[in-house]
Amino acid sequence: MTDIYDDDSFFKAYSNMPRSKYGLNAAGEWHELRKLFPNFTNKTVLDLGCGYGWHCRYAADHGAAQVVGIDASAKMIAKAKSMTQQTNITYRVMDMLAINQLKSKFDVIISSLAIHYIQDYAGLIQQIHNQLKPNGQLIMSVEHPIFTAQGNEEWVDDPTGKHQYWPVDHYFAEGQRTTDFLGFPIKKYHRTLTTYINTLLDHGFELDRVIEPTPTDKMLADSQEMRDELRRPMMLLLAAHLKP
Repeated sequence: MTDIYDDDSFFKAYSNMPRSKYGLNAAGEWHELRKLFPNFTNKTVLDLGCGYGWHCRYAADHGAAQVVGIDASAKMIAKAKSMTQQTNITYRVMDMLAINQLKSKFDVIISSLAIHYIQDYAGLIQQIHNQLKPNGQLIMSVEHPIFTAQGNEEWVDDPTGKHQYWPVDHYFAEGQRTTDFLGFPIKKYHRTLTTYINTLLDHGFELDRVIEPTPTDKMLADSQEMRDELRRPMMLLLAAHLKP
């Protein structure tokens, strides 16, 4: 099956997003996500759904010994390679549910806004567990369950176009949702906060941090769109480590 990110029109639209053009500092959650990252010095790192490779390069620039970035999209991997000069980063076109094929184990596994595309969350967490070294760390971000529950991921507006409220419905009905993203129908998977957290606990992880990030003061000052982000959570950040 072709990855939507390999569609020429979709990839062009994605490439014009601020976080695609300007990197980590244009990501509303970055100021909180980077706080969860460990000291990367001499660590081996795996990035699941690495996209343009922003987090791979960040880890490499902060002392990681070896970084592997995987993505199911060939276009994403090609873009990441074109932006990367660090010789200790390797990129591979690979579905994250195939990481059991990797021979190496890692000190740190990260994933940014990719796991909500995966249907078998429990199966993925088990594979992540298996690919981590003892005391290994997992840092992940996903779309928040309040954001994904209703499905279409759109505000309900009044007749003038002003946002009235964010709809939350069918919260406990986990499963596939189809939403419009950049003008394309995109399949994602909704799961509850309970499922996100308890699946980690059930697979041998200890939880370190749960964050529902809000934009920086500068972002809030510069953009009404960012100020609307204070009305409901859009993202969920989780940090955990393997039990000793």
